[in-house]
Amino acid sequence: MALSQKLEFRQSQALVMTPQLMQAIKLLQLSNLDLVAFVEDELERNPLLERAGEADGPNESATGEAAGNGEGSAGEIAPAGDGFEAQVEAGQEEWLSPDLGSRAEIEGSLDTRLDNVFPEEPADAAARAAQDAAPTVYTEWGGGASNDDDYNLEAFVAAETSLADHLAEQLSVALPQPSLRLIGRYLIDLVDEAGYLPPDLGNVAERLGATSQQVESVLGVLQSFDPSGVCARSLSECLAIQLRERDRFDPAMRALVDNLDLLARRDIAGLRKLCGVDDDDLSDMIAEIRRLNPKPGLQFASVKVQTVVPDVYVRPGADGGWLVELNSDTLPKVLVNQTYYTQLAKTARKDGDKSYFSDCLQNATWLVRALDQRARTILKVATEIVRQQDGFFAHGVAHLRPLNLKAVADAIQMHESTVSRVTANKYVATNRGVFELKYFFTASIAAADGGEAHSAEAVRHQIRQLIDAEQPDNILSDDTIVERLRETGIDIARRTVAKYREALRIPSSVQRRRDKQSLLGPARAAGRPSHAR
Repeated sequence: MALSQKLEFRQSQALVMTPQLMQAIKLLQLSNLDLVAFVEDELERNPLLERAGEADGPNESATGEAAGNGEGSAGEIAPAGDGFEAQVEAGQEEWLSPDLGSRAEIEGSLDTRLDNVFPEEPADAAARAAQDAAPTVYTEWGGGASNDDDYNLEAFVAAETSLADHLAEQLSVALPQPSLRLIGRYLIDLVDEAGYLPPDLGNVAERLGATSQQVESVLGVLQSFDPSGVCARSLSECLAIQLRERDRFDPAMRALVDNLDLLARRDIAGLRKLCGVDDDDLSDMIAEIRRLNPKPGLQFASVKVQTVVPDVYVRPGADGGWLVELNSDTLPKVLVNQTYYTQLAKTARKDGDKSYFSDCLQNATWLVRALDQRARTILKVATEIVRQQDGFFAHGVAHLRPLNLKAVADAIQMHESTVSRVTANKYVATNRGVFELKYFFTASIAAADGGEAHSAEAVRHQIRQLIDAEQPDNILSDDTIVERLRETGIDIARRTVAKYREALRIPSSVQRRRDKQSLLGPARAAGRPSHAR
């Protein structure tokens, strides 16, 4: 086989994304909180960026007006006479001098109490008394002195007591022995957020060099602390502690607490046999269990709830349509300081400095344009979504239409990936609540009669309505729900109904029947004899 040489020319085309373009794409999918953090970093890094209104100085006209008013007031007092003015100035020098001395010295020079000469208002007297009062606890006031520079009243008032601190305060009073207090402190450090200890405490005595009896003794003391049920090693022990404090831990209740798995399965017959009680007593015992706190430590947990700030507002218009507007509070307002750049460009001598300032100007200009483009894109996408889902805003979830990214992208002449990035982590405030923009993109479910398709979210809403309206003696199975939906024109399979039901966290028909029978069991038992008569 002979070898030969040949020359080929190939031409290809590729999209090269600049760093600025990549950053602009990243800005589209950022939430408002992430966007604020990004802009803050850019403000610190780029000297040519500044917040809108940051460079505005004080209102000189207002200051001048205030000064003019002050001069006018002095001019009005002046005609009272030079003697009066001199007397006022002399009084100021005498009484407003910073070298007057202490309060005791002033009262000694006047030969009377200062309150008799200058009576204080009640509010001023209370404030002075509070200021002069010494702190009750040395450590809680940041050094023990009321005039401490590090003292922060807001931080002291806003400080939250943790579960460990709350237990430690009770421990110092309950156990005076240092050795037992050390064991208690070690056990408190093992308590989790819900107030539970690990199930196995076998190695605690070995680590601390104590006996098992001492550990159990300290554990018993800790379990008597507030909140009730704390320092338990299991749910059964937590409930038992609370029942003992209520004097409700009898043998029947003990059997119920020891078999919580049967209670979770709604095995009322098995619980009735184990506890040896009738339906009425068992219902009262279950009601008593439900009133207990299974996680007593959570009342000391400090959970910071971050509220959702909408990016877009949708309001009804006067013409029957919908008004879509951006939330200006979520839009960072930054400007490029051209004046500062001009000053720096004149003073820069080195090529490196000139290049640095040019890059800063370019990046700052790009950021302002990228933020503006981001806002315009969000508004355009949100407007199209509102137009497509007009039925939802007017009538509710039942009128939600099937919608995908391609339909919105084709309508606004953008790529699907752009629409996907815009709708990520963005929220819209409507007359029906706050929703994520991706909420309005739902799958399509065919109609039974060949008509218009139904939205998957609307079908889930209808399934929830059917289950909420079911009667205790007529629990709807998944097959029955399928038949009911087909009667309304929705063609859906049973496994799809089961999937939607599980997504809604709705138990199966068997579990729902057990739950409702357990709640209505005593009422039925009381009603049957009268019905037989």
